[in-house]
Amino acid sequence: MFANLFSLEGRVALVTGGSRGIGKMIAAGFLAQGAARVYITARKAGPCEETAKELTAAYGGECIALPIDISTTAGVDMLAAEIKKREPKLDILVNNAGAAWGADFDEFPESGWDKVMNLNVKTPFFLTKALAAPLRAAASAARPAKVINIASIDGIFVNPLETYSYAASKSGLIHLTRRMAAKLIKDHVVVSAIAPGPFSSDMNKAARDNADVVAERVPAGRIGTDEDMAGTAIYLASRAGDYVVGTTIAVDGGIVYANPGIKGSGWD
Repeated sequence: MFANLFSLEGRVALVTGGSRGIGKMIAAGFLAQGAARVYITARKAGPCEETAKELTAAYGGECIALPIDISTTAGVDMLAAEIKKREPKLDILVNNAGAAWGADFDEFPESGWDKVMNLNVKTPFFLTKALAAPLRAAASAARPAKVINIASIDGIFVNPLETYSYAASKSGLIHLTRRMAAKLIKDHVVVSAIAPGPFSSDMNKAARDNADVVAERVPAGRIGTDEDMAGTAIYLASRAGDYVVGTTIAVDGGIVYANPGIKGSGWD
């Protein structure tokens, strides 16, 4: 009964923003658990193709690069069309691509607001909508399809950094996850989310470049690892997570629970 609880054997996944950071961790984890094909997207073709080659060589399944800018609805439609051309069914969609912007309240630009809100909230909604047909085609009561949105603990509590659009976007994505979950569960498509704390990535340069300093402000005493992120995504994507609907899981070493946000900064 429990032998294949976390297996992704034979499944097809798409991970946006999958060439580096959290997206790459998740793509690698899916392949390690037997996924047949994992598509990854990124704006830059070079890094996307390099990561695809690296992960294909390291695991049994195939990682396929689709370097497409999905910050616009035209890009979203292009990616969806490419997936539909290649795959009649899509088992797992991970909406990970994101952006951040920091500026003083009195100086915060409209461009920084729109860029972040578009990629962090608008894109996950419209990409899920565009891929609803292959997700529904893969879904059944016995084996639901999965949509996993990558939010942030900044959407749960107030980070002192002046990243207004980022915090608003991630909070919005958490609630959007609940709303989409309520709609799509009827089609056996399970929507959930992950709210990461500090992980080493280009977006979180503090954790990447000063892990020991950031770790001092994490109750667990360290920043997140590849296994921490991949493990949570595998749980939600596999049979183990079939009954977890609309939930956002904080993967943060205890930051949200301890809520030290008013004392520090730069969690995510």
